[in-house]
Amino acid sequence: MNVFNQGLMSFIKSSPTAFHAVSTASAALVKAGFARLEECDRWDLKPLSRYYVVRNDSSLVAFVTGNKLDSCVPFRIAGAHTDSPCLKIKPEPEINRHGYFQLGVEVYGGALLNPWFDRDLSLAGRVSYLEVKGGLASTLVDFEKPIATIPSLAIHLDRDVNTNKSVNAQKELPAILMRVSSEEKITFKDLLKQRLLEENPNSDIDRVLDYELSFYDCQAPALVGLQEDFISSARLDNLLSCYVLLQSIIDARPGQPSVIVLNDHEEVGSMSAEGAQGPFLISVLERICSTQENLRRALSGSLLISADNAHGVHPNYADKHDANHGPILNKGPVIKINSNQRYATNSETGAFFRHVCEREKVPYQTFVVRSDMACGSTIGPITASSLGIKTVDVGVPQFAMHSIRELAGAQDAFALYRVVKEVFQTQVLFG
Repeated sequence: MNVFNQGLMSFIKSSPTAFHAVSTASAALVKAGFARLEECDRWDLKPLSRYYVVRNDSSLVAFVTGNKLDSCVPFRIAGAHTDSPCLKIKPEPEINRHGYFQLGVEVYGGALLNPWFDRDLSLAGRVSYLEVKGGLASTLVDFEKPIATIPSLAIHLDRDVNTNKSVNAQKELPAILMRVSSEEKITFKDLLKQRLLEENPNSDIDRVLDYELSFYDCQAPALVGLQEDFISSARLDNLLSCYVLLQSIIDARPGQPSVIVLNDHEEVGSMSAEGAQGPFLISVLERICSTQENLRRALSGSLLISADNAHGVHPNYADKHDANHGPILNKGPVIKINSNQRYATNSETGAFFRHVCEREKVPYQTFVVRSDMACGSTIGPITASSLGIKTVDVGVPQFAMHSIRELAGAQDAFALYRVVKEVFQTQVLFG
């Protein structure tokens, strides 16, 4: 478990954006013997082989083929998402006020905004540029060190801040990067070009044309608590699940057709070419099965595990939970249930997950939102409805979901890994 958690924290630290998460996952897959496929190429798949494919640099599907191709053997599929709520840089972000150079931001997803103040922020993402020879290229960039901050207003200037604090994202979230004179004309794209040349002095870059960049907290993941009971980190939702699925498919014994899908854009509804509402996963499954007949027969007996973190019972806010369905950190993975199909678990899939947990001697819990509160959702119902596949929604319990720094139990990620890995290498019970 300790080795697993160190790997998890290293994965998160190396993945400040969805682009970096996919890059980090790709490197791990290559090291484990997975061959990269390109969507534009003709695929020549082999039995008992390992492959992965990337879309938009921010979503990934990895799969292991079974004993023979052109079969209708059911798949074991597990899905998570690579994106997290954050502050993204606007297209024309430069703000020069009172001698401070700032960048305007747009809030991505349902971010908890107050914790973004007074943090050491860096910047990462994807940059597209024009080459000196006239071609277009894209690359990932990560400033790595603290380059910005969003200072709070002193309590002396806002005496009601502890009783009534809301955040105006337009006015209060532009981050400060440096002091400048009023005469200096600085463009953000010029700063990006300078950074790219620092990372690669031989780069053939003429000028930056566009970018998808976001701020992130520089504080590294850590084990915290008097007995190191917890993992504290940014982006636990949902890079923790991504790492669990990644290690599960890498470590599972070969022989059964297994798939993981790591989708981007879950935090904003999944409606994109690389999101769960897009055709990425189904297009890969079609190419594995060769025919629609094989695919539909395989899916009829397949199972999808949708892995996304759950709300643990916060001891200071226990009344926010149904008293009989309050997950506790370090008490095992959570089966997420909602009668209005915000989660895709049903009695069959919930029973199957319980059965595997019990067989592996892994404790498990259930989560149902209070009947007087709205329920969030996951990629589970979206993928289930598009594929027609039996689905169970699960996740590890956590605190401070969508904060810049979240908290999970140190035992739970490894427990979920044990269950998912077993699903990848055992006979699915549905026919």
